[in-house]
Amino acid sequence: MAYDVQDLWLAAAFGILPWIVNALSFLGGYVLGAIPFGYVFGRWAGAGDIRAIGSGNIGATNVLRTGRRGLALLTLIADACKALLPILFCRYYLGGVSPIWAAAGAFTGHLFPVWLGFRGGKGVATYIGILAGLFPAAAALFCAIWLSVAYLSRYSSLAALLAASATALFVIFAAPYQLAGLIVILSAALILKHHKNIRNLIAGHESKIGQRAS
Repeated sequence: MAYDVQDLWLAAAFGILPWIVNALSFLGGYVLGAIPFGYVFGRWAGAGDIRAIGSGNIGATNVLRTGRRGLALLTLIADACKALLPILFCRYYLGGVSPIWAAAGAFTGHLFPVWLGFRGGKGVATYIGILAGLFPAAAALFCAIWLSVAYLSRYSSLAALLAASATALFVIFAAPYQLAGLIVILSAALILKHHKNIRNLIAGHESKIGQRAS
């Protein structure tokens, strides 16, 4: 059976197209995810370089150590939305598995932002945004555990570690395999980014929520 050359080109194009869409979704997610909102807001608000205080992290918890609760809340929302928005865009306009690639890109961008020499945050707020966009039930579980542990212990890092571990276990049984695989990988990356916090928790040197930077 003979095939027209144009048909072969169309078949090749449609075979490659999903990979191009996924690659662009990852890249778009990375560009948004790499925006270091904690650093930017800190500069704009006159709080200086957020990396020079507390843990040196660019996330909302470290911003809170400046004593500016509103700035910390704004950072939390922005870091979540920079993952949520590209996921929603991909879901409604691109389809397929592009939202998963956008999520992976946003998380990678937050952890390794090109603008700050690939030294980014620990990913908790961005992780929440990803869960909200891809699997709201997992987002609700994570937030419930985080809030409960944080309220009882006053340790943000401990709350994040326990919530991420529980969320990873939950999605293994409750989510489609591609989505579960992504969330498990992101959960593991989040936990690994807290390696210093884990050592501090064991040694009893971890800072508590709201503790001002010295």
